[in-house]
Amino acid sequence: MGIDFTKERNLTMLVDFYELTMSNGYFKYGYQDRVAVFDMFFRKVPDGGGFAIFAGLEQLIDYIKNLKFSPEDIEYLREKKMFCEEFLYYLEHFKFECDIWAPKEGTPIFPNEPIVIVKGPMIQAQLVETMVLLTINHQSMVATKTNRIIRAAEGRPVFEFGSRRAQGYDAAVLGARAAYIGGCSGTACVLSDRIYGIPAMGTMAHSWVQMFDSEYESFRRYAELYPNECTLLVDTYNCLESGVPNAIRVFDEVVVPAGYRPKGIRIDSGDIAYLSKKARKMLDAAGYQDVKIVASNSLDEYIIRDLILQDAKVDSFGVGENLITSKSAPVFGGVYKLTAVEDEKGELVPKIKISESIDKITTPHFKKLWRFYSKENGQAVADYITLHDEKIDESQPITIFDPLAIWKKKTLTNYTAEEVLKPIFVKGECVYQCPELTEIRSYCKEQVDLLWEEMKRFEYPHRYYVDLSEKLWNIKQQLLMRVGV
Repeated sequence: MGIDFTKERNLTMLVDFYELTMSNGYFKYGYQDRVAVFDMFFRKVPDGGGFAIFAGLEQLIDYIKNLKFSPEDIEYLREKKMFCEEFLYYLEHFKFECDIWAPKEGTPIFPNEPIVIVKGPMIQAQLVETMVLLTINHQSMVATKTNRIIRAAEGRPVFEFGSRRAQGYDAAVLGARAAYIGGCSGTACVLSDRIYGIPAMGTMAHSWVQMFDSEYESFRRYAELYPNECTLLVDTYNCLESGVPNAIRVFDEVVVPAGYRPKGIRIDSGDIAYLSKKARKMLDAAGYQDVKIVASNSLDEYIIRDLILQDAKVDSFGVGENLITSKSAPVFGGVYKLTAVEDEKGELVPKIKISESIDKITTPHFKKLWRFYSKENGQAVADYITLHDEKIDESQPITIFDPLAIWKKKTLTNYTAEEVLKPIFVKGECVYQCPELTEIRSYCKEQVDLLWEEMKRFEYPHRYYVDLSEKLWNIKQQLLMRVGV
């Protein structure tokens, strides 16, 4: 594992203020040890897609491991004159003791299913709300957008070029990490390579070309420095009239005589479909059929898809702001809701949030998330949310139904059922070993490959079923009826 980007800072106070005011109230009323269950989930897939990608778990784990209020934190809170001294003493000796479950990073996830479950003393489970959300929301957003772009590229490498357009340096570094999980082959961000081992790569900017007296000289100087990694930016002045011809000349005069083959040219403006076709013919005619053409310039999944449909001769793509900011859907929208509380007898009592907006009504209770796979082709069939103590007998058929349209039923046979959420913390102790980032990236690709192709459409994808067990559905209906809904 590389250097952790969060350990050098104490992020314990990265909370919303109401988490502290509520916690102070819980303490004063004796609820600090009352066990509560919170779910993180999201309601809509960004960009109207068929699925999202779960990311950010490693950073959440590092945050939880380092939870500690400093003396300066306690003094800051004391100066607010809103918190009792007993509560401040509690924070001063704070020790995280909750249980946490989450999917493996890179797992495809779907709306309205729990993707992080936190169970433990109420104050502790409440205080981590903000960091659970911002950590998972941000990286899941970028990983999801990246995966759309990767699928649009149809096997051509995509590189993350967005650091300078990211929303701050954390977003640049961690965004590159999420992009790598989503399928990018590398990044322009050197710090992400230094910390996480994501391959850093890059060529030159237009300023390099402008710095010299001529385009030819700029190309020649670069090739003399890096003959074994020579990719030239050919659109500073005129891509076809000077850029490509000067690149070919430098390949002939510098790179090949030095015993190397040139790597590529990059086109960063103009009609990329047209320019790449013309450039390909020029390179091929000069004997450089192996030289790759890289395209950049405000690309996204739709532009890349169109370029491929237009038979653009592009071998790889550099994608910047539309990826790192998920510009078309810049908010992931995960929420953190209370779903159960222990009573005086130690029994969990389900809790529900009700809204006039049906999609904002929560699913109550302490739950477990299953994923059904077909034994015939290995593809994911549906997700299934049960009470935490429910079991699934794979030897028996199981009938699932749409919780919003209960007449839509399907009986599954010849399936396997896998628990999606893995134990991450048990009583505050981390029990999960984070995989290497390359493993997470490979796992993500494997899991996306198990989804139906119809779910991968950019427009109107097939809706994947996330169903409730009959027991859980009945509990939800009983709670709704109890309050007259």
